[in-house]
Amino acid sequence: MSSWPENINIQAFRETWVLEGEPLWARVFDTHREKMQIKNPQIALGNLEKIFTCTFKLANSKGFQAMSLRDLSRETGISMGGLYAYIGSKDDLAAAIEEVLRKTIDDVMSDQAVISLSPVHRLKAIIYGDIFMNEIMHPWYYFCYLEAKGLSREQREAAMAMELKFDERILDTFKAGVEAGLFEDDRLELLAANTTSMLQQWYLKRWKFAHAQTSIEDYAAFVFDITLRNLQYKSA
Repeated sequence: MSSWPENINIQAFRETWVLEGEPLWARVFDTHREKMQIKNPQIALGNLEKIFTCTFKLANSKGFQAMSLRDLSRETGISMGGLYAYIGSKDDLAAAIEEVLRKTIDDVMSDQAVISLSPVHRLKAIIYGDIFMNEIMHPWYYFCYLEAKGLSREQREAAMAMELKFDERILDTFKAGVEAGLFEDDRLELLAANTTSMLQQWYLKRWKFAHAQTSIEDYAAFVFDITLRNLQYKSA
């Protein structure tokens, strides 16, 4: 069986990109290691999982701005001194969350196997891949979107830049399709932004899709089909 992105389904994606469990926390450690006092991954991974998982829990229940590091210490069972060995401040914690998500999106979307696909198949891999990622890493996406307004200016700008870069990836794919004679060149910038917004709905309105019993594959297919229709796709 071919792997992602030749085979576009969530099982193939999970087999190619392991974005949960120990590999995820190893990714967090590698991204954040220069800002931590703890340099041994065998010691760090378990505590990083506690810190980030409890941060998402507290942010959802009381809001990140209202959360204190003392709250996080109580929730994780890690002393204040222990926390400071991993994070210097709440700003450092928010910056780490944004950076891990941004680098993960870059890794998946900049993969040469995706870039080398034909425009239609590349667009499908981007749309399905992003929905699969925000299904697996839902707390990370939700935090970066929902808490962005309360973060520092630098972090807000980083979150906006991350979204704009995603728009650019979609737009570049549209333009490649236009050059190949597959898509119509009609308000592509707006369509790219609209496609990103449709993808964001999967993690912002999960309750609504659960209520409607919409599966992840069904929603990904819907976004892909709507986008192709707006591009006036001309199939061979």
